[in-house]
Amino acid sequence: ARAGLEAALDAGEAILGCGGSALDAVEAAARVLEDDPVFNAGRGSALNFEGGIDLDAAIMDGASRDAGAVAGIRTIRCPISLARAVMEKSPHVLLSFEGAEEFAREQGFESIDPAWFETEERRAQLETVLAAGGKFDADVKYGTIGAVAVDSAGHVAAATSTGGLTAKRWGRIGDSCLIGAGTYADDRSAAVSATGSGEFFMRAVAAHQLAERIRLAGTGLQQALDDTLADIRQMGGTGGLIAVTPAGDSAWGFTTSGMYRGVAGPDGRRVAVYKDER
Repeated sequence: ARAGLEAALDAGEAILGCGGSALDAVEAAARVLEDDPVFNAGRGSALNFEGGIDLDAAIMDGASRDAGAVAGIRTIRCPISLARAVMEKSPHVLLSFEGAEEFAREQGFESIDPAWFETEERRAQLETVLAAGGKFDADVKYGTIGAVAVDSAGHVAAATSTGGLTAKRWGRIGDSCLIGAGTYADDRSAAVSATGSGEFFMRAVAAHQLAERIRLAGTGLQQALDDTLADIRQMGGTGGLIAVTPAGDSAWGFTTSGMYRGVAGPDGRRVAVYKDER
């Protein structure tokens, strides 16, 4: 997992270091993590109740507040790039299931065998959850990947991608692909990506809440993040947030024992997993 984080940071830094956009950087970082089977996004995603995949992703540009998202993707290798295509090539924000797949084909995205996404670990997790009567375990259900960035022009962007809950049913869609819940970016405040118990992040409109605490109340970034997590915890939810401001300040926080995370910037690079790692 740490190697995957390093690779994602490399991808984002390569773009930002050449004067590239925050939007390009978060897409590139997310694509690396989607292709890494360690994480619950793209290849290596959690399996649904039927043993298949339903991938969700969203991307947002803080400069224009344009956004694109997809849900229920089953044959597209990097859903985050499809989400960007929704933003740039369609008049819509969110496309789902068969319609999103049809749009992908029209845009020239290659369809691949859904079996490519499956790993032995995710199959074993599904069997464990089903054997327990479909009850979810915190160690099984999280793993969403996210990236936030600020570029040399002071523009921010956010990207989030996930396979969702293990053994999810009935076309369940989580917070990751919902703008304002799991993903949000606004040059007036911050770029935010979330992971955790999606239903609570939706109810809290968590990513937007964090950004608006900064914009409307003048709250500092870390305090705004901590207050948003406290709101989610008060409702009974758990998870984590990452965020960055146009000024280049970054923050993260989580209510669980750990969260895979990394940051790169003028002050160097840090990669960590557990709470006691700084």
